[in-house]
Amino acid sequence: MVFEVRLIKPAELEKLLSLYEHLDLDDPKLEIDQRLTKHWNEILSDPSLFYLVVEEDGMLVSSCNLAIIKNLTRAARPYGLIEQVVTHSDYRRKGYGTAVLKKAVEIAQEKNCYKVMLMTSNKDEGTFRFYEKAGFDGEEKTGFIVRI
Repeated sequence: MVFEVRLIKPAELEKLLSLYEHLDLDDPKLEIDQRLTKHWNEILSDPSLFYLVVEEDGMLVSSCNLAIIKNLTRAARPYGLIEQVVTHSDYRRKGYGTAVLKKAVEIAQEKNCYKVMLMTSNKDEGTFRFYEKAGFDGEEKTGFIVRI
């Protein structure tokens, strides 16, 4: 199967929000209003943020976002943080999620990052294997979170 991983287009906010319904079923649905549109435009104009997507059948079927974070260690090289990794439930196990992760890592390499991190709240062993097959090491570090 041939598909392209690309940066999201500004007009695809509604499609992205529809895809996010497959990420967290408890997440409140956002209304696309003036405030959210302004927020979306700020995200798109930030050169440190990359929203990667795969489109199939006229809809976004997989996505992740990458933040490049400036740093003063590791010879002042930045690091990458991947979040919101999601594939539409009808399109899983077709390589889309792996492809968006691979593209995120490629961008981080182009930006001279010394590492790329991600965390998952999913406790399923299959999810862990998915990330490990994509090149991520689940044993290297331990993550902690404070919800605010």
